[in-house]
Amino acid sequence: MINHYQFRNDVVKPALKAVGMYSFAAEQLMVGTAAVESNLHFLRQWPSGPALGLFQMESATYQWLVGEYLDRKPEIRAKFLRLTTTGDRFPDPEEMIWNMRFAAAMCRLRYWVVPEALPDGDDVMALGEYWKTHYNTISGAGTAAKFFNAFPKVEAY
Repeated sequence: MINHYQFRNDVVKPALKAVGMYSFAAEQLMVGTAAVESNLHFLRQWPSGPALGLFQMESATYQWLVGEYLDRKPEIRAKFLRLTTTGDRFPDPEEMIWNMRFAAAMCRLRYWVVPEALPDGDDVMALGEYWKTHYNTISGAGTAAKFFNAFPKVEAY
């Protein structure tokens, strides 16, 4: 498992700031999403499935976000492209497996397109409900309680 402090500080925060979509609530939501989706461990859906990266985004969702949103918002598109290895075009969705900052930005974009405001970043259960509704979906196997339980606990180092 990836250390959640390093994940938060070296992946999530820089990615959200790079694309201009940072807030404490967004940071918390990204950390919680990765924790519940992959346990900060799995780079592909386990044991099988289409989801990729620590945020477990499916290729179809990735393609939808690029085609329906980023291709229509050139000022935001450019910020996302700076996080890729391709630079001038969007990479294959598999880049989300190993390019964690890009994957974090794509996960944030998935929530960005939702018209409902993010919950308070300190309310992990509300973040879990938001995740369930807007990321895992009603038909998904997750629950807000699963999100809450997967959320990294603060530990002394």
